[in-house]
Amino acid sequence: MPGIDKLPIEETFEDSPQTRSLLGVFEEDAAAISKYSQQLFQAMHRIYDAQNELSAATHLTSKLLKEYEKQRFPLCCDDEVMSSTLQQFAKVIDELSSCHAVLSTQLADAMMFPITQFKERDLKEILTLKEVFQIASDDHDMAVNRYSRLSKRRDNEKVKGEVMEDVYTSRKKQHQTMMHYFTALNTLQYKKKMSLLEPLLGYMQAQISFFKLGSENLTQQWEDFLIDIGTSVQNVRREMAGEVDVMQQTIQDMEQANDLLYMPDPDPSLVPVNRNLTRKAGYLNTRNKTGLVSSSWERQYFFTQGGNLMSQARGDVAGGLVMDIDNCSVMAVDCEDRRFCFQITSFDAVVSPNNTILCSSFLPQWIATINNISKRIYLSENPEEIAARVNQSALEAVTPSPSFQQRHESMRPSTQGRPPAAWASSVSSAGSETASPAPSVLSLDALVAPNTPIQFDIISPVSEEDAGQAKAAGLGRRTNPFGESGGTPAEESEGSILHQLFIARFLGCMEVKNADSSDVIYETMRQILAARAIHNIFRMTESHLLVTCECLKLIDPQTQVTRLRFPLSSMVLCAAHQENKRLFGFVLQTAGGRVDGRPIIVCYIFESNNDGEKICDSVGLAKQIAFHSEMDREAMEKKKEQDKAKEKQQEELSKQKQIEKDLEEQSRLIAAFSRPTPLATGTDGQFLVLSNSQSEDSDAGVEGREKGESEA
Repeated sequence: MPGIDKLPIEETFEDSPQTRSLLGVFEEDAAAISKYSQQLFQAMHRIYDAQNELSAATHLTSKLLKEYEKQRFPLCCDDEVMSSTLQQFAKVIDELSSCHAVLSTQLADAMMFPITQFKERDLKEILTLKEVFQIASDDHDMAVNRYSRLSKRRDNEKVKGEVMEDVYTSRKKQHQTMMHYFTALNTLQYKKKMSLLEPLLGYMQAQISFFKLGSENLTQQWEDFLIDIGTSVQNVRREMAGEVDVMQQTIQDMEQANDLLYMPDPDPSLVPVNRNLTRKAGYLNTRNKTGLVSSSWERQYFFTQGGNLMSQARGDVAGGLVMDIDNCSVMAVDCEDRRFCFQITSFDAVVSPNNTILCSSFLPQWIATINNISKRIYLSENPEEIAARVNQSALEAVTPSPSFQQRHESMRPSTQGRPPAAWASSVSSAGSETASPAPSVLSLDALVAPNTPIQFDIISPVSEEDAGQAKAAGLGRRTNPFGESGGTPAEESEGSILHQLFIARFLGCMEVKNADSSDVIYETMRQILAARAIHNIFRMTESHLLVTCECLKLIDPQTQVTRLRFPLSSMVLCAAHQENKRLFGFVLQTAGGRVDGRPIIVCYIFESNNDGEKICDSVGLAKQIAFHSEMDREAMEKKKEQDKAKEKQQEELSKQKQIEKDLEEQSRLIAAFSRPTPLATGTDGQFLVLSNSQSEDSDAGVEGREKGESEA
């Protein structure tokens, strides 16, 4: 017999949409078999009924022929020849009736019994298992949904235990029912052939036996053919028995192997996490926004295909694209209504990054797989081997090297051909920026102090000031050791020439001892990455890094609120990693931050989707623009002071000229009043004598005129 397609029992535990789709094909085939078998059963039943009717009709015909001689026909007379002939016919027909009765019995045993048994037993078993499997699948979905809605608070451990036990029982019941259902569907492919061949074989054998009773003229060719059919039926029966044994053994092996995976939270010590995967598939809960604030969770089957994350609902023939994870970041996040949540951010969107929040109890495996895909390891010939090598390198980075020179041998570039990825902010008198020479050999303690704390997350300076406002009352404003400003400055970047925006994820920051060379940034990168690997810290705060001529800003992508602000005047060093181009960092120096007056030097490390050297070049360009702007501003202020001095000198000259003019006018008036006044005479030649009041009035008038002239 040719090979028969069968359902893979090994994939029943995964219960993927592909398996469900294949199950749907087998269910459609079973329904078609049931419909066709029903029609064939009706046709054979008609043959059986017709044979019984023929046997009964033949017997009735023989009986009627025997009773012919007892009949009295009014118009016919007794005819002995006719009666004898009919008696002979009755005898032959009676013998044929006996043969038909034997044929009916043989048809009932050899034709109707196999197809009736297949219809009543095998097909009904398939329908029963289908209903039981549907009930078990629904119970499993309800148990998983109830488990997913468990609160993170440990208020009622009894309820949590009951829910986990319910998930275990329902998952085990669904798996066992699905395996038995698959076995029954696989067996049906064999029983279908037997249910078609055995009734036909019985029918033909009954007919041959029937014909042999009356004639021996049946050819040997038909007999050989029927023998071959009978042999084939026996071979199919033996093959079915062997396949059933294999499937039963597979069921036992699968039950033993997957017993630990029935639990929703498997023990990591018993089920280790595989971090070398480049393909992953399974059911996840994805969050969908139903309004401005409200959201809902939907359970779907997700799988990776190359550099894409796909999803597929039950009943769908193929999956759909969710997002491109070829260039993305993944981090574990906290959700109020779900545990084991992680967020995938894809940066291939045209307008804004595409964020997707998913939930799964296999959180470490999903994060490790997506990180491997984001690094495009899947494009190599041996992706799992390369992923294992990369993870091994990450583990080796945790172990410190004996010396700083060996520790940075692979990280530090050679002196010749080194790209300008690092710069120091030392401005010469001519206004050009020059990089400070790096020391040849530096000790570890000269760069970073031992046991220096590392900050892995961004703390909002506004919340810090609000929290310490009561303590800081009467003591003055607290100086932030990380160069952060709690105030909200006015829109500083409105008049800025440079505006460049990058996507950056904050890895951590720590205080360093000096900022003489870019080696301090490389050492800080190594210590922060090693600390993250040791403590299994996957979460990274993502922000928009805005580079302007005044400062660097970390802006929240959701609320557009400035998280941190780094003045360019305090930035003394910026460098990018020489191997991992996505890593970059910069050093801030705050003068007089300590009690003893020593400066505070802090190194910040980030990861970006862009090349770190481009970001460093952008920061260097911003400092150059800021330097030239400062020089232009000083020149403008100097010119304004010169203009003011000239205006002041012009005013002094104008005042001097006015004073000289007033003195000349006053001298002229004095000369005019110092002349002798002639006596007044009358018309008749006699002198007029002025009274005292008139003289006083005239004196007052003269004084008023002099006063007015002096005021003029």
